[in-house]
Amino acid sequence: MRKLFKFLALSVVTAVAACGGGGGSSGDTNLPYTIKVTAAKPQLPINLVNERVSIGAYARYTTTLYVEAREGSAPIQGGEDIFGCMIVQGLDSGALYYLDDEHEDEDGNPAAFRSITLDANSGAASFHFHAGDKAGTARITCSVTNPADKQVSSASVDIVVGAQTGQPANVLATAQAPGYLGTSTNTQNLRNNVAISALIMDDANQPVPAPSAANLQVNIRPFGASAGARLLAGSQSGTSVQVKTIGGEGQFSLSAGPSAGVILLELTTDRLDNNVSNGIQDAVMQLMAVSVHKAVRTAPLAISDSEITVTNGLPFSYALTAQGGVPPYTWSASGLPTGLTLSADGVISGTPTAPKGSYKVVVTVNDEVGPVTKNITIMVEGELAIDGCTSDVSAPCSLPAAKVGEVYSYTLSFSIGDPSVPVVWTITGNLPSGLTMDANGTISGTPLPPPGTYTFILTATRGSLKVSRQVQIVVS
Repeated sequence: MRKLFKFLALSVVTAVAACGGGGGSSGDTNLPYTIKVTAAKPQLPINLVNERVSIGAYARYTTTLYVEAREGSAPIQGGEDIFGCMIVQGLDSGALYYLDDEHEDEDGNPAAFRSITLDANSGAASFHFHAGDKAGTARITCSVTNPADKQVSSASVDIVVGAQTGQPANVLATAQAPGYLGTSTNTQNLRNNVAISALIMDDANQPVPAPSAANLQVNIRPFGASAGARLLAGSQSGTSVQVKTIGGEGQFSLSAGPSAGVILLELTTDRLDNNVSNGIQDAVMQLMAVSVHKAVRTAPLAISDSEITVTNGLPFSYALTAQGGVPPYTWSASGLPTGLTLSADGVISGTPTAPKGSYKVVVTVNDEVGPVTKNITIMVEGELAIDGCTSDVSAPCSLPAAKVGEVYSYTLSFSIGDPSVPVVWTITGNLPSGLTMDANGTISGTPLPPPGTYTFILTATRGSLKVSRQVQIVVS
């Protein structure tokens, strides 16, 4: 099977046979040489999936380049090694290819080059450019030498590979090895400061452009081992710093306090203007957990947590704590309530949408020696139901009864979720004749005959939280 090639493994050649052919020699007259180079596609998408070079209708990331030279108004004669072409700008954005059997690697994949030489056939030749995974503008310059007067003529073409949106889409943070900290009072000479690098990428997974001001804000959340911990970035020191990225990367360091446990960092950038110094209007956030230890290898690996309480419909985050063993740790869990997930570094996060009650969750932590498993309890509060109804979806919820000819009014309510987000009410089925429901969830009107029991479905939507219940009104 052929392997995918790496764009960075580029070769440089100085004189090889290539496209075209033909014989004869140029320079039979003293007419000047002219040269031009063109690209079939002057713009290519970013090759995020590292698709291999190819030609044809489905070659999304490859373009053909054509080079032609003339002596006066006529094409120069054919010959070997007539043209030299080279990427003179934007090498990280792509590479040159011959696409013939003579220029393949040991696995049969087309070989990538930063410069090539070409034979001339009727004064012209062709070759190929294939996009890489970095946005930018690649400039390819081709030259030809007039043998009569040794004058070199050259021409260039630019190929734009993708584009930066300039708007942050994600933040990815990595801690310097070993990835954990010792407390400020540890007696094992454990390092109590670690450098952290945060990479801010845009929609096209490209580093955000150089900002005019700080574009990354880092906060220590008041959690776990946060007491006494501080962030350091140049002249800044404290529980919050703002950093300006270079090539999309911002760097700072974290120092531990006297307590063992977990320090939970909140890294935020602003998608609106890539600037956090003027406030954050459209936050893009990532949480990062860094464990802190008084000692390592002196105690068996153990999980500290036993019970956690969450509320339906409200965003939640919590970092699990392990001690002992040989860090760093990786985490996994089974049986989490709906809406919650556990990251590999031990952060439970999400918005719970599960029936109220107690959940037994199996949590596993791995260190360099082996796993330890513990059953913990997650208590879910907030009935996942419309107020006045139960969580039993099979049993109709009875609203106050109504009488034919008498004015009726009842306002629905929904208590769970973020109270700052309005509730949107919808109905499936038919209300009793004469009754309607407004946008605020108020059912009102004067019931009309016939009397009877009317059953329908009510749905309350608050943000991402959606609850439906079967409801009935008896009209007498």
